[in-house]
Amino acid sequence: METPLLNNTHKKSHAWGKFVFSVFALLIITGLAFGSTKTSWLVNNEQKLNGKPQVDVPEIVESGRGIVAADDRRCSEVGALMLRLGGHAVDAAVATALCVGVVNPMASGIGGGAFMVVRSASTSEALAFDMRETAPLAASENMYENNLAAKLSGPLSMGVPGELAGLHEAWKKYGRLSWKTLFEPSIHFAENGFEVLPYLEKNILKHEKMIRADPGLRQVFAPNGKLLQTKDICYNVKLAESLKAIAEQGPRAFYNGTVGMKLVKDVREAGGILTEEDLRNYKVKVTKALAADVMGYTILGMPPLSSGTLGMTLILNILNNYGSPNAIEGSLGLHRLIEAMKHMFAVRMNLGDPAFVNITKYSSDMASTSFAEEIWHKIYDNTTFPPEYYLSRWSQLQDNGTSHFCIVDAERNAVSVTTTVNYPFGGGVLSPSTGIVLNNEMGDFSTPAEVSPDSLPPDPANFIQPGKRPLSSMTPLIILKDDQLAGVVGGSGGMNIISAVTQVFLNHFVLGMDPLTAVQSARVYHKLIPNVVLYENVTVIDGEHIELPKGRRLFWRRGVTNCSLLKLEQSASLLFRHLKVQLI
Repeated sequence: METPLLNNTHKKSHAWGKFVFSVFALLIITGLAFGSTKTSWLVNNEQKLNGKPQVDVPEIVESGRGIVAADDRRCSEVGALMLRLGGHAVDAAVATALCVGVVNPMASGIGGGAFMVVRSASTSEALAFDMRETAPLAASENMYENNLAAKLSGPLSMGVPGELAGLHEAWKKYGRLSWKTLFEPSIHFAENGFEVLPYLEKNILKHEKMIRADPGLRQVFAPNGKLLQTKDICYNVKLAESLKAIAEQGPRAFYNGTVGMKLVKDVREAGGILTEEDLRNYKVKVTKALAADVMGYTILGMPPLSSGTLGMTLILNILNNYGSPNAIEGSLGLHRLIEAMKHMFAVRMNLGDPAFVNITKYSSDMASTSFAEEIWHKIYDNTTFPPEYYLSRWSQLQDNGTSHFCIVDAERNAVSVTTTVNYPFGGGVLSPSTGIVLNNEMGDFSTPAEVSPDSLPPDPANFIQPGKRPLSSMTPLIILKDDQLAGVVGGSGGMNIISAVTQVFLNHFVLGMDPLTAVQSARVYHKLIPNVVLYENVTVIDGEHIELPKGRRLFWRRGVTNCSLLKLEQSASLLFRHLKVQLI
């Protein structure tokens, strides 16, 4: 059964309780049985996987056997199928990630990177898999000095991809199904075609100029000169060939084999600096998940170089000083939240890759309740301040895009994954020989050349070095209550991710909103500079309109000085109010 996530309502039922799936939804899992398992997924699932509705959509999503929530219904079904076949939640995560990379290639894919948090139900161990892209060996601090645009678009914007290596590392530890099995659905989509859905169409139309300018993108998304639209069928035969090789040979086909050789050749012919040595040298970082106790819950997330877990921890610890959930309700509560967010963003830009810079003090501060209390004393209920008040030293990192999905299996193993190629369609280049969209993750580094009279200087901790990983806002989380699994959460939207995840967490776990209300409540965002509150006023892809009530907006206009308002009409973090859930 496939169902839109936002049609969920919240009710207390099974003893093992409430689950959160993606930043935009909260679910409860109760007692439904496994669906039947067939010998051939292709024969029995092709119609469902291509997005044709099978059953009426219920208002409550419940399962006692496991559940998958991705931003495409076909990929939710792919993940759920792996659970039906007896797979671990990580098996489902690998298959889901591969699927999303095929059907939503503007947001993610094997040409990019990801963060994954896994919690084992049997041991309570929680691990963080850092498969973030790295700077190539030929990269340097001043490589964009004469052409800043090349940091964000084109082959020079590409970091060394890590997603495949990370997925394989997690599968080696937890996987139960064969590696090859996890690739079958995505190979089918790429080779036999998949229906273009509205989210992909939006990105194709919005980035028409970029697609037409690149031979690889044009071949896939504008075949015969016509841009693909909703209900058209999209093929990526070269990507299917690459996935087949990786399914048969393992990730060595990508990092030390034919797929990687072809990719490097295409990148270098286009003017990039990626080498086969870069691919061979890539290493996944596996550590214990970063744990933080906040407002009666434990959140398990990525350590730095992700700024998400620490950023959310600091915001929640600041707000916790008010002593009551009532203090963060209403317009005044929203003002306090915005001020906490601004202080957080000022601090987080001191972070960088801990393998290259010492960030111990800043990490400790962001996790510290006493540091949060110091900041709390600087927040006033009747005013806000110019950006310099928040003591920000560096200009903000404006990262972008991403895709997120969450999985819990029958044993209550939980996985939270955020995956990305950064900007829509990454750097605007698709490798013609491999069908792989190249990321533009080098854009997430700071560079000395990014200096102007009206902005703060760039962050030296995030300057480019060969092998270094850029700072990230991605925030995949697993939430515990009294050491029991309470939720899985995350989201897309670049710099807005931390704020969005925090607000949905507060809405449900602190303010007690039911999941539907917690998800549908309009959110606000602030990037510290410029001193502007962004508020949601958007019609999402299913036609539903979400807007911050005028009464709450008037609070800033009438009661708070030095702060502007700006309507946020479009953002990756807003589009998926209706994620797609698959039950088992």
